[in-house]
Amino acid sequence: MTAQRQERNDRHSDAGLRPGIALISVLSALVWLSLAAPHAAEAATTERVVMNRFTGLAIEGFDPVAYFVDQSPERGLPDYEASQAGAVWRFRNEGNRASFVAHPEIYGPQFGGYDPIDLARGVTVAGNPRFWLISGQRLYLFSRDDNRDAFAADPERGQREAKSHWPAAEQDLAQ
Repeated sequence: MTAQRQERNDRHSDAGLRPGIALISVLSALVWLSLAAPHAAEAATTERVVMNRFTGLAIEGFDPVAYFVDQSPERGLPDYEASQAGAVWRFRNEGNRASFVAHPEIYGPQFGGYDPIDLARGVTVAGNPRFWLISGQRLYLFSRDDNRDAFAADPERGQREAKSHWPAAEQDLAQ
């Protein structure tokens, strides 16, 4: 070993530095950042669609197509999932999944699954997948029964008022 190399090794040993440990620390930091960065980017956009913060499931894992096909809220299965709008959507079968992937704007809940009655009041409240209504061939979710009933009494007015508040609400949710 050359004298210069020995001196460098002695300096690292004396200072308690170990090149292998430093490299591992740098690599682990890079891996952590690469894993954390996509989630941070997703978090900025997923709130536009009602989803569970812990599971990432849109509308609590209920199949959005089942509302149209089965006329009832049905839980989707982990075997049939699709990612859309930063959320994971579940379906009861491959046919429902394929229909949603082809036309999410039709089968996805209006206003991202937020209650249109609350939205018309200027607040964003997540709709409950069990309180729902199909009106004008579109799915609406509500936070409670009386909101669904109010919307059903005059869907054109409810939709118009919610639609007027949605752009500002969607922008606030994205921040």
